[in-house]
Amino acid sequence: MSTDNQEIGAETRVQGSTISATQSNQVLNSRNPLEDPSDPYYLEHGDNPGNILLVISVKNKLGFLNGSIPKPHISEYNLYNAWIRNNNIVISWILNSVSKEISSSLLYDESAATIWTDLKIRFHQQNGPHIFNLRKNLMNLRQENQTISMYYTRLKTIWKELSNYRPNCTCNGCTCGGVKRLQEHHHMVYIMSFLMGLLDHFSQIRSSVLLMDPMPEANRVFHLVTQEENH
Repeated sequence: MSTDNQEIGAETRVQGSTISATQSNQVLNSRNPLEDPSDPYYLEHGDNPGNILLVISVKNKLGFLNGSIPKPHISEYNLYNAWIRNNNIVISWILNSVSKEISSSLLYDESAATIWTDLKIRFHQQNGPHIFNLRKNLMNLRQENQTISMYYTRLKTIWKELSNYRPNCTCNGCTCGGVKRLQEHHHMVYIMSFLMGLLDHFSQIRSSVLLMDPMPEANRVFHLVTQEENH
């Protein structure tokens, strides 16, 4: 009889611990995401509608912009309301980042992700003329009466903006080395653009760089040409 009582007591203790663990999980799962600073749903005092879209990544709200955080079902009361508040905040950041003419056409969209997709479609169509002008500026860029530092800075600015329109591999599954060779090619074109715009009295250092194999990094080439300028 005592053995039976011990078994019942042990079972009760096990059940009690199981119930306690379950209750703890329920409490954990029901925690308001607005109270967890690491959660995208969390809103700080600085997350106000007056900000602009540049803070989107810093504020951990990118998921509301690209749609990777979908709208929860209304039955998930806390999560649903948190999503609504965050979505509205991100929409206000978008509207503060575009002109009044553009923002007026976005006022009736209810999702930040929908607005962002709309903007990408609109402005993607205007990339062609902008890329053309950047390419043209790059081809016509010459050192002329600028210092090497000034010339290199102008070249770097144009090149970086052009790189924003260059497609990139995102699968991280390349096994043939094609991505690496493509990057090396773009690097070579960058160096060539820099060398072509130099004044003629840099012809010797230009020839020396072109004979190097592999071609050095852009900062190294800039340093070599700057040394020649100082001499």
